[in-house]
Amino acid sequence: MTQAAFGAVGADGRIIRGAGATRMALSVSELRRAAWTCSLGSALEYYDFALYSLASALVFGPLFFPSVSPVTSLIASFATYFVGFAVRPVGGIIFGTLGDTIGRKKVLLITVTLMGLASTGIGLIPTYQTIGVWAPVLLVTARVLQGLGAGAEQAGAAVMMTEYAPAGHRGFYASLPFLGIQIGTIIAAIVYCSLLFGVTDITHSWVWRVPFLVSAVILVVALYMRLKLKESPTFEKIQRKTQEEHEALAVVIRTSWRTIIAGIGVRMAENGGSSIYQVLAISYIVNTMGLPGLWGTSALITAAVVGGFTVPIAGLLSDRFGRIKVYRSFAILQGVTAFPVWYAFSTGRPLLAVLALSMGLGITTWGMFGTQAAMLPEMFGARHRYMAVSMSREVSAVIAGGVTPLVGSFIIRWVAAFHPDAVHPGQMAWLPIAGYVVLLSMTTIATTFFIPECCNRDLLEQNDIL
Repeated sequence: MTQAAFGAVGADGRIIRGAGATRMALSVSELRRAAWTCSLGSALEYYDFALYSLASALVFGPLFFPSVSPVTSLIASFATYFVGFAVRPVGGIIFGTLGDTIGRKKVLLITVTLMGLASTGIGLIPTYQTIGVWAPVLLVTARVLQGLGAGAEQAGAAVMMTEYAPAGHRGFYASLPFLGIQIGTIIAAIVYCSLLFGVTDITHSWVWRVPFLVSAVILVVALYMRLKLKESPTFEKIQRKTQEEHEALAVVIRTSWRTIIAGIGVRMAENGGSSIYQVLAISYIVNTMGLPGLWGTSALITAAVVGGFTVPIAGLLSDRFGRIKVYRSFAILQGVTAFPVWYAFSTGRPLLAVLALSMGLGITTWGMFGTQAAMLPEMFGARHRYMAVSMSREVSAVIAGGVTPLVGSFIIRWVAAFHPDAVHPGQMAWLPIAGYVVLLSMTTIATTFFIPECCNRDLLEQNDIL
């Protein structure tokens, strides 16, 4: 890639990018390092996310929540999945405040460390058969720590890269760190595929621990890269230009509540869809429709590969046509395809399930994700951008993402109660679940009509877009 692609090139070979009245110089290597570093953090977060999703759907129930009913064990397992989402807003507020005060880089070092250590710790926890009730207690504790770190990790990556990116190309470059989502998802799914291959009952084997222990390797690499990363140029400029005390949480909520609510609204389809397709759909095709676990993880790998192309393309399209139009288009596509996608899952045909997940997750959901990378940071003012983006992301994560597997598993259990003698008692649950996806999509579509276009907005602007 040429230097010109990053912005105007100065006489010293450094890139000059505009930010309103200011001009900031960045070298090509600094911009590339920022993209790779933020991507590694996102890779770790989504490796943990995908890993925990797969483990919740496939192994955690009998290992940590033994019950006479497999469905009850699964619901308990998904409850711990929800706990991680429930604490994310707390992490977003704590680390978002620090990110706006002491800098983006320092906080990103803290959050990636917290996530990596928590995930590695899960691989060391004894099961219920060994230490009884302390097993689920330790699992929930590790999940809480995971959630606290994740509560500001991705928001920080989005803010950092948006502030690094050259004007006119923010959508594309801000989307690059989100490729870490696909990287992390693919690694997690491949590891699980490898472990499942030739293992008849993974719950009675130690191999389920290996993927969590691998988190330590990703953590070391991510920390090494982030230690070399420079602070966001926009943050440094804000520090030099203002002596005002950083705004308290109450002030941020009072002045930015409209924009925060808008941020929550636009994420309903994306975050809810992500959990529905990465967690609930895998559980449905494996536990309800009876497909082997390898098909579930294979479908996730294929969807992640498709998403690896979708995310940067969505960022490029948002630079060309605007953030709101592109985001709305992917939300509409998610709503339109919800029923065909879930019907495909209900057929129990492996190849149809793979294709359906590629559409539902790889294109529609991750298309919104790639567009959102620059959109959310551009919606907020400079001084409290990190905290506000974190709050928008993580409150929506609780409402849409964390609750979804629980809601879906209760729907499947409820449907199964009416068809106890069917070959697949919960099969018809695909209809209400698809309707739920449509509801989330409609919420996001409606929200986009209340948000002004924010493409290439001045990042030093103190006021929010609403």
